[in-house]
Amino acid sequence: METPRILVVDDEKTITDLVGIYLRNEGYDVTLAYTGADAARLILEQEFDLAVLDIMLPDEDGISILKRLKGNDATAEIPVIMLSAKSSEIDKVTGLENGADDYITKPFGIMELLSRIKAVLRRSHTVQKAESHVLSAHDLTIDLDQRTVVYLETEIVLTYKEFELLSYLVRNRGTAISRDRLLEQVWGFSYEGETRTVDAHVKTLRQKLDAAGCSNLIHTVRGYGYKIGG
Repeated sequence: METPRILVVDDEKTITDLVGIYLRNEGYDVTLAYTGADAARLILEQEFDLAVLDIMLPDEDGISILKRLKGNDATAEIPVIMLSAKSSEIDKVTGLENGADDYITKPFGIMELLSRIKAVLRRSHTVQKAESHVLSAHDLTIDLDQRTVVYLETEIVLTYKEFELLSYLVRNRGTAISRDRLLEQVWGFSYEGETRTVDAHVKTLRQKLDAAGCSNLIHTVRGYGYKIGG
């Protein structure tokens, strides 16, 4: 198995260097960046298996970097863990809704960061190995390689997280999935109070499916979560 390549981006040099030392001691191939410009350049020049990205950077905020990363087909699949001194719910939701896989609030323990990194990498590798390349349900076809969704002959354009959410529901068609499980599996998050981001994504996903003529695909399981019929 190849050594996982991790990019760590934080303008606090002491913390960044320390994280780099610990990650290298754990056997990871680590690249460090202290500015948004350096991070953007490195992401285009090198391949990474995961990025640890601080929200507060001196030249560009981490959310805008995250958006560009997820908006580029070449880098959209890179898992991202966000770091921030901010602990408000809106900051967490903003990061998650823009494609982050996890969120850690400073100050954090290095063991917590290592555990989160291992969990995100494990989840990413498991999905890549286990998935067939095409999913289908009720005349809806999802191409996981091309990241396209087609209903009959109509292509439905989805955001990164909408695609991940729909794919997970179709992959588990016939099974009711709780909001907490969707949050954990699609966003890599399992904190109470964040499940409304699942509801918001389901709402926009339904609107796009309905507009293409694919109505009533996602069913609400009252007080629990969602499912797609078998």
